[in-house]
Amino acid sequence: MIRVMEAFFAAPDEGERLDAVPRSHRLLAEFPDLEVIDSMFEPGWEGVDPHVHDDHTDSFYVLEGEVEFLVNGEWRRGGPGSFFSAPPGVEHGLRIAGERPIRVLNVHAPNVGFVAGLRSR
Repeated sequence: MIRVMEAFFAAPDEGERLDAVPRSHRLLAEFPDLEVIDSMFEPGWEGVDPHVHDDHTDSFYVLEGEVEFLVNGEWRRGGPGSFFSAPPGVEHGLRIAGERPIRVLNVHAPNVGFVAGLRSR
């Protein structure tokens, strides 16, 4: 049996917001096979230490600011338009590169409860 889901659309001022300084998140999609989060991080945010996911791909598209991503054991810097994706089993991390805020589109595929974790913080 095929399960039919509803389509989702969010205008720029829509989407569930979860704010906790020095970060804020706007939830754009939460489906069984996909989670999409528009996240802003302010200077002083500690970043995400190197880690591995065994159950999903974690991807990032830089919208604003300069970000450093851990890619194959090396920190790589990227600005707006940069994309990084870590499939299951690949160590990765991210942090702000510089003194300005960053904004990234974060995609988790499939949904492994990342958004639910943000809600419980």
